[in-house]
Amino acid sequence: MTTASYSPIAAQFSERIRVATEAGTPLRLRGGGSKDWYGQAPQGELLDTRAYAGVVSYEPTELVITARCGTPLAEIEALLAQHQQMLAFEPPRYGAASTIGGVVASALSGPRRASAGAVRDFVLGAVLMDGHGEALRFGGQVMKNVAGYDVSRLLAGSLGTLGLILEVSLKVLPVPLREASLRFEMSEIDALRRLNEWAGQPLPISASCWHEGVLSLRLSGAEAAVEAAQRKLGGVALEDDAAFWTSLRDQTHGYFKDGGSLWRLSVPPAASAIILRGEQLIEWGGAQRWLKVEGTDAEQAAGIRRTVAAAGGHATLFRSADKSVGVFHPLAPAVAKIHERLKQSFDPAGIFNPGRMY
Repeated sequence: MTTASYSPIAAQFSERIRVATEAGTPLRLRGGGSKDWYGQAPQGELLDTRAYAGVVSYEPTELVITARCGTPLAEIEALLAQHQQMLAFEPPRYGAASTIGGVVASALSGPRRASAGAVRDFVLGAVLMDGHGEALRFGGQVMKNVAGYDVSRLLAGSLGTLGLILEVSLKVLPVPLREASLRFEMSEIDALRRLNEWAGQPLPISASCWHEGVLSLRLSGAEAAVEAAQRKLGGVALEDDAAFWTSLRDQTHGYFKDGGSLWRLSVPPAASAIILRGEQLIEWGGAQRWLKVEGTDAEQAAGIRRTVAAAGGHATLFRSADKSVGVFHPLAPAVAKIHERLKQSFDPAGIFNPGRMY
């Protein structure tokens, strides 16, 4: 860990944070606000990060990009596309205002996550402004630099509760040379079985989705590998497949458009079908299962979480008009203590996004 130098805008953030800490005033850290609905309701005075924007460095041959927190995700992806590169975890867009700081803070990944990795797997380094208004640099811009590496990864999914993520360095990957998608009609049980069988084979599967008796697969890689997989797997070509996977990534697919409460169930891929009342959609080779229900009361939420925990996973109330049952799966006491100590270390006055997670 090293102390980072301030830019004029970062200096303004630092002063704002120091004043808030002294007064005990909660701050609501926010970029474009495209994920305000995620987690518990945001609280505190708004600290808008969008003024602190811009790509700090990008070297295509090194597969690393460094950008300030307020940089629009669309701007970063457009720059990467010029060099046939991408953010391999396929970050969702829930609005055009999405920023790279929010991408890391929320740690939400798209359809490619099961094959490429999660957001935290691509975070090489970060600059964090803590509750004292100090900018601290963790990690670096290469995979070999391990100084403070775990801290920079820790920020992924923290929802701004540990501090203001000023800057991030992310590993990027080349865009696949070829992609193709296939459809198979099969039951949920058969789909889970086949996905687990295929996971143990050298197949270039980069995304999967089962819904309403149809399993969809995306193949990505070299031309020869994709064509060989198509011949081996069979199935029917999925028309307009890019639009289909984008609709899953951004949750514009018809499944996500209806009202009610949406749960995200994270379980081991090998887990069998989870029997719960409601409509399901399965991604990530069986590791991510969406459950859509009419409403959620305390008893129903407890039942969902018990069932998922018995399968070796956890359940998140992803979208709901009523979040009184808690968004995230309750933590074990020992893990909760670790959370508390981390929060105390970086934000002793408790001003950053209070209550956003638990």
